[in-house]
This record gives sequence, structure tokens and C-alpha cells, in this order.
Amino acid sequence: MSFQPIVVGSGLVGWQFLKATQEKQKNAFDNSPVLARDTDYFAANIRSISSAEDLVSDRRLLRVALGAFGLQDDIDNRFFIRKVLEEGTTDRDALANKLADDRYKALSRAFAFDALTGPRTGQPSFGEEIVAKFRAQEFEVAVGLQDSDLRLALNFERSLPEIAASSGSDDTKWFRIMGTPPLRTVFELTFGLPTGFGQLDIDKQLEVFRDKANSRFGVKDIEELSSPELMNRIVQTFLLQSQIRQSSQASAGQIALNLLQAIPRRSLLG
Repeated sequence: MSFQPIVVGSGLVGWQFLKATQEKQKNAFDNSPVLARDTDYFAANIRSISSAEDLVSDRRLLRVALGAFGLQDDIDNRFFIRKVLEEGTTDRDALANKLADDRYKALSRAFAFDALTGPRTGQPSFGEEIVAKFRAQEFEVAVGLQDSDLRLALNFERSLPEIAASSGSDDTKWFRIMGTPPLRTVFELTFGLPTGFGQLDIDKQLEVFRDKANSRFGVKDIEELSSPELMNRIVQTFLLQSQIRQSSQASAGQIALNLLQAIPRRSLLG
């Protein structure tokens, strides 16, 4: 049986407990038999994979590959994933570059099946790299089964520094955040952005994200936002905002229920 993370409370209380016990819980989770079998199999066999077709044909390998990028729900979309992997990211018209979700680009870029020098699967450290990502994602998924906000907070804490350390301009990094649903969700709620904000022009969205980051936290650049102190403030704000929203929704539901209960049955039945 796999180790199930222990979550005590929700919101900031749950977060504080999780952070205090995260190292021990993560070690226990990583050593659970089911996870160990999957990761050992991936590490032992990924170097023999030379094409996208080979990868999608092996469900066990594909499960780890997709899970490492939070795309585990695509496990049965093999034709789609094969196309994403085969076309890579070098060509501007490649499928991954046309998708709004940046995680597909990250997946395709990591395996690099379109590279002239060959895919990265043959590199000695590649298996360890993907396995580490998979373990982190799986732990977050397990936490999310108990509290989805804590899963988003863990993902944020892990993913933002990765984007901050990546190559490209600051605008490019903001676009990557905006194109990664879990990160986008955290920032939108933290900044108090309305439903439908994502329908605005992409450049206008970038402007709003920058302005909100500056007004709330005094910075605009991703590198500055990824400092431990600011990330902690963002996570706390996100969790508080989420609790406020849930309380408001619960209150609105209770008010509606009270109003319905106050209506005489005769007026409902005519």
C-alpha cells in the first residue's frame, strides 16, 4: 500500500503542518512500493527509448513521463502526446507551441525528440531528472486528494523557481506562468482577478500581472518574486484568499437555503 500524506486542517493551518512534516512525509512517500516500482522501471528502461512512438507504446514509461509534468490525465491520449513529442518545440508551427498549456512545451522540450543530436533519453542523468519531477508531482497529487489548495501551493513553491532560473526574457517567463494552469490559478486568486480575466488580450494580461505583482509585493520581475520570502507571502495570500472565497460561497448558499426555508409551502405549491 502506498503511503498517504497526512494533512491536518486546511488553509494556513494545514500548510504550516505540511511544511513542518514535509521532508519526512516526502521520504516515506518516495519509498512506497508502488512508486518505487514505477520509478525504478523508468530509470532502467528510458535510455533504450529513441522515438516518441517507443515512449507512447510503453504505458509504464509514459505514465512517469506525463506525470513528471502534471499531464497524467493524458495517459490515454497517445496519438496526441506522440504528435506533441515528435514535433518538438524548435519549429514555430509545432503542435506544442500552439497549445495554451505550457506544460506540453516543457514535456516536449525535455525529451527533445526533434533534436538533430538525438533525444535526451540517452543521457546518463535524464532518467534521474524525470524521476525527481515525477516523485514531486505524485506527492502533490496525493496531497491534493485531501486539499487541492495545498497541492497548488506545493506546485507553486516548486515550479516558480524553475521558471525564474530558465532562459528567456522576463516577459517570456510571465507568459510561461500564464500558460501553466496551476501557477496561473495561484496568481489569479492571489491578485484577486475576476472570472473571465483569461479572455483578455494576452499582452493586457501580462500588463495586469506585472502591475498586480508590483502593487501587492513591490516587485515586477519573476526572479524577485521567486525569492523564498516573497513566495511564502504569495502562498499565504493565496490560501487566505481561497478561504475567504469558500466562506463567501458557503455563506451565500446558507442565505439562499434560509430564504427558501422561510417561504411558506403553500406559496410554493400554489
